Amino acid sequence: MVSKAASYLKKATASFDGSGRINMVLLAVVIGLLGGLAAVGFRMLITAINELSWGEGQYTHDYISGLPAWWKILVPAIGGLIVGFIIQKFAKEAKGHGVPEVMEAVALRGGRIRPRVVFAKMLASGISIGTGGSVGREGPIVQIGAALGSTIGQWVKADRGRLQTLVGCGAAAGIAGTFNAPIAGALFAVEIILGDFGVAQFSPIVISSVAATVVSQHFLGNFPAFEVPGYSLVHPLELFAYAGLGILSGLTALGFIKTLYAFEDGFDRIKIFPPFKTMLGGATVGVIAVWVPQVFGVGYEAINQALNGTMIWHFMLALVFLKIIAVSLTIGSGGSGGVFAPSLFIGSMLGGAFGTIVHLAWPGATAGAGAYALVGMGAVVAAGTHAPITAILIIFELTNDYNIILPLMISCIVATLLATRLQRGSIYTLKLLRRGVDISLGKAVNVLEAVPVRDIMKADAVTIGASEPMLSFVSKFMGHSGGTLFVTDEENYLQGIINDDRIRTLMSDSSSLGGIVIAEDVVAEDGFPTVGPDDSLADVMRFLGSYRGEVAVVEGGKLLGVIWPQDVIERYNTEIFKRDMASSMASAVSAEGQLQKVPTLDGAVVAEVPVPFRFVGKTIRGLNIRQDFGVSILIIKQESEGGGEPISVVPDAEYTFKRADILLAMGPSADLDRLKRGRP
Repeated sequence: MVSKAASYLKKATASFDGSGRINMVLLAVVIGLLGGLAAVGFRMLITAINELSWGEGQYTHDYISGLPAWWKILVPAIGGLIVGFIIQKFAKEAKGHGVPEVMEAVALRGGRIRPRVVFAKMLASGISIGTGGSVGREGPIVQIGAALGSTIGQWVKADRGRLQTLVGCGAAAGIAGTFNAPIAGALFAVEIILGDFGVAQFSPIVISSVAATVVSQHFLGNFPAFEVPGYSLVHPLELFAYAGLGILSGLTALGFIKTLYAFEDGFDRIKIFPPFKTMLGGATVGVIAVWVPQVFGVGYEAINQALNGTMIWHFMLALVFLKIIAVSLTIGSGGSGGVFAPSLFIGSMLGGAFGTIVHLAWPGATAGAGAYALVGMGAVVAAGTHAPITAILIIFELTNDYNIILPLMISCIVATLLATRLQRGSIYTLKLLRRGVDISLGKAVNVLEAVPVRDIMKADAVTIGASEPMLSFVSKFMGHSGGTLFVTDEENYLQGIINDDRIRTLMSDSSSLGGIVIAEDVVAEDGFPTVGPDDSLADVMRFLGSYRGEVAVVEGGKLLGVIWPQDVIERYNTEIFKRDMASSMASAVSAEGQLQKVPTLDGAVVAEVPVPFRFVGKTIRGLNIRQDFGVSILIIKQESEGGGEPISVVPDAEYTFKRADILLAMGPSADLDRLKRGRP
């Protein structure tokens, strides 16, 4: 039965034109239904583990407070030990909060995720949360849903682009099924996981999100995740208070991120068997929970109390710090669980404490503490994830309250602007950046970002001296194919330019001006672009929208050369072709490195080449690959840290070769043979 279903799915996606779009819709529905079932099953698993661990499927803080201290320490310690063994033996990708691993798979492996991640992540995170680990269920269900989407995509042999979309479908289904929030689920997938709002990607993702929500509502009912009283903006000047909350939320999110990764570094330095680390982390969280049981689990009970204004402000402020420590202990020690719900928890406590103080100071012009707790939830999430649109809409869907949308927008945007200004990576991408993986290169938002000016710079700039007479420099211009003359001094320092507009004005009255006008009289000393040799061609491309003519390449004030607009356009087309061709050719090249003809380039071939030994530890720029070997390196396949599918990286000039790299290179056959030998 399963084989017949897989066969049908494979046939259904054989075409990408016409009915192929319908087939993607069918796949999106299937993934959405499975993702919704996975979300429901994950919650049921957590409830079952709660029952086994604590004697209550849905325990309360009062119930936990009444348990013996040894119980509250022993249960999370045992849970941590079991989680550590699952991660160590079955799937290292199940460690941590899961979303960075999905982002890495999409950007660098074309969306390929090992099927075993579905079961390993569900079991590891379920045990971690159920035994008191201070983590959320949203990150795990994103990874579980994404792995389901990837598995189905690999079954039907979807190409790279559609496999990435199917991964996004699974991620959206997970969020939608967990939160009963279809819009937020779809936006989470496109804003955070894919980073692409294109209609071709967005439509199947929305379908999956809706399908998962239908499943979730069928089993769990149709109600918001949090029940909150109605809030509204009391006075226009209150927006300044919400802006202040945005600033505090941005700083708190940064503190959370830094603490989380500091604890990871600290546990990494402890040289013991990894499962013992997770046991230590769980036991320490249990010690905190002896006095403050609110740090256990996802923390929704405490969030609801903050939203309803039933907590005192100094206790909420203390919970901000204690939750950050508890989450950092759970994940830093190697546990499994998400950071989304903890971000909501931290934001609600911060907002509630801030709102209480503001309301005491200006009772007639401000809303109660619950309104600020609600806005704080979104602001901390926005700052931590660098995804304000998702944060705004997920809070709206979680509460079904539109009246708070304006303060929510103000706080989320202010918090995100501050966080992105102070730190490059989000709570998700920083994990990848610390591994040396920049997913922005894999997404190739601008294909010229990684190409330096010096790669296409030419030394044929037409220069003249400032004292050169008009007839002389006009004569040079007439014999020049470009539209710009560069005025330099004796040491080649650039003083300005004379472009075709100024020449044209002089030509209208050349007979009377020819003997009295010199270059210095008509030179433009500013208002023209210059770039350095190590600047990106993307910078040059931006100039070309408003500037005609060659762009000067200057270093230390001296003119080194020029960039011709047609060369930038040609290089852009080349880079686009290389990336599109690399994706389609990677699967056509055999493991033995057999050469394959590329129909669009005469004499060009593509081959997989094991990195030569003498290349290891050196950069592409340092080896001068393109000039010395006459080939272009399109993709580099690296060993996966988790032992799964190799990671495919689109390299830049500063990429440093590693021992196990496989190079997907393009060039003439003879030049590729020289590359294999490692000798020009």
